[in-house]
Amino acid sequence: MARSAVKRQVNRLPPERRISDIMKAARDVFTEKGYSEALITDIAVRAGVVEGSIYRFFANKRELLVKVVELWFEELLIQDAEQFAGIRGVWNQIRFIVHTHLLSIRRDPALSRLMFQEIRPTPDYRGSRLFKLNQAYTHRLIDVVKAAIANGELRSDTSPSLVRDMVFGAIEHRTWAFLRNEGDFDPDQIADQITNMVYRGLATDRKGAVTFDTLFTRLDAATQRLEAITEPQTKKRARKTA
Repeated sequence: MARSAVKRQVNRLPPERRISDIMKAARDVFTEKGYSEALITDIAVRAGVVEGSIYRFFANKRELLVKVVELWFEELLIQDAEQFAGIRGVWNQIRFIVHTHLLSIRRDPALSRLMFQEIRPTPDYRGSRLFKLNQAYTHRLIDVVKAAIANGELRSDTSPSLVRDMVFGAIEHRTWAFLRNEGDFDPDQIADQITNMVYRGLATDRKGAVTFDTLFTRLDAATQRLEAITEPQTKKRARKTA
């Protein structure tokens, strides 16, 4: 009798725990089998619940997939925010954003494929909560570019939204073969290349590379200052010698 009471108490998990177990199981099944081959039955078995329990919390497999990817984006936003707060310098900030996104694709290729292939192409994506999470995730780059324009480090005619589209589009293009299981990529190398192209292409003369004319002007001014210092001493030594 006591044993039955204990068993009933264990099975009566709170809804939050049930949802968490189902979400974890769904993430595992989706990443292992893909969306088309994943079955609600598989997820139920993995979560240790009956199939009907899943439909108590999720309308269908599609909604469950969206919730799994939403949770993934929420995790990325939290992790990136904690690290990004300590990054200083525009080049370093851009590289951090590029590098962490590359690492997220490398670490979770199956979830990336699900996002790119199953969720993003659908008509209702732009009005979804996941779309807003993706905007928040990529908007950090827009904020960096805007701040750099404001302090004169990047050119004033720069379009922050276009920079974002170019960067994340380049990342997706460079990692597509990897996501198709047709190759690999080096996150460090690609992050450096993309960051250098963006920063060097948009940096102003004041904050970017020094031009030849600027360097010549600085050297000429330094020479004149040096001559102004040494000329009186040279003339004084010449009078003494005479």
